[in-house]
Amino acid sequence: MINLEKYNESAIELLKRLIETPSYSGEENETAQLLTDALVSYGFEVHRKKNNVWAFSQEFDSSKPTLLLNSHHDTVKATDSWTFDPFKASLSKGKLIGLGSNDAGGPLVSLLHVFVALQEKPQNYNLVFLASAEEESSGKNGVPIVLDEIGPIDVGVVGEPTSMDMAIAERGLIVLDCTAKGKSGHAARGEGDNAIYKAIKDIEWFQSFQFEKTSDVLGSINMTVTQIEAGSLHNVVPDTCSFVVDVRPNEHYSNSEVVEVIRKNVKSEVKPRSLNLNASGIDVNHPIVQKGKALGIRQYGSQTMSDQVHMPFPCIKMGPGDTRRSHTADEYIYLDEIRDGIRIYLELLDGLEI
Repeated sequence: MINLEKYNESAIELLKRLIETPSYSGEENETAQLLTDALVSYGFEVHRKKNNVWAFSQEFDSSKPTLLLNSHHDTVKATDSWTFDPFKASLSKGKLIGLGSNDAGGPLVSLLHVFVALQEKPQNYNLVFLASAEEESSGKNGVPIVLDEIGPIDVGVVGEPTSMDMAIAERGLIVLDCTAKGKSGHAARGEGDNAIYKAIKDIEWFQSFQFEKTSDVLGSINMTVTQIEAGSLHNVVPDTCSFVVDVRPNEHYSNSEVVEVIRKNVKSEVKPRSLNLNASGIDVNHPIVQKGKALGIRQYGSQTMSDQVHMPFPCIKMGPGDTRRSHTADEYIYLDEIRDGIRIYLELLDGLEI
């Protein structure tokens, strides 16, 4: 039997230190060192690339599958709306208040200590713990720069505040810059070819089109026009009309496939800002999903993104805390959420057959 109490209190103390160490996205050097020190204190050899920190299980067997435990240690910037000091770990009525406490400090320290606890007995898999950087800013120096160095992964657990529900699919993101082109002319004489009218037809398509494949957990692909710009003078027919579309794919399509369908159906020029943030999902028959179901863990599809978008292997997303508290003033996590998170993670992972 794994003694949870020592890990619970150690996790809470580490979270306090992380809160009191500023780690805005791209500026995580000091929290990377804190996490390195914590892992070294437990006897692990620690690897670091920029501000990403990882360690392997002490008894690593290349013949076994490998399970990744990941969460991020960067935060968004604190707003002026805070009534508490965002960089002081404040305790009030069983909750720990501070920037990054909920997103994703609670999941991070819980997974780190689960990583340590699982070493107490033989498992059917190897473990890797990764504390990643630049998740909040979708920066270039986070998960993507370390996966090749970590090596093959068979399944991942991404720690985000999900109230310990299990996300078995996650939406991707494509931002499209679209331009309808016409011909300028004098409005009084009805000259030219109005680009706004051309854009309207394409915008109506984005509003009404339904992709063929619908996800059981994420639903259909969402496409929303969010910005539009055209014209310079009231009496000049505009020759261009630019608009932005926010596209949230489900796990049945790659981003490239989505863009290909869009280009076949609209006349505007379509330029994706990136194709890297793909939707993802895990087979409902995967052992980690089935064990979660047996434990009564609620399963759902996540509408928000995480570092999972960078992971080309099956993943679930789950962790202590509430997603509705993320990026809010006076962000907090209940201490009992951390304790329950560690317990539920261990129930799910201890003895898991991958």
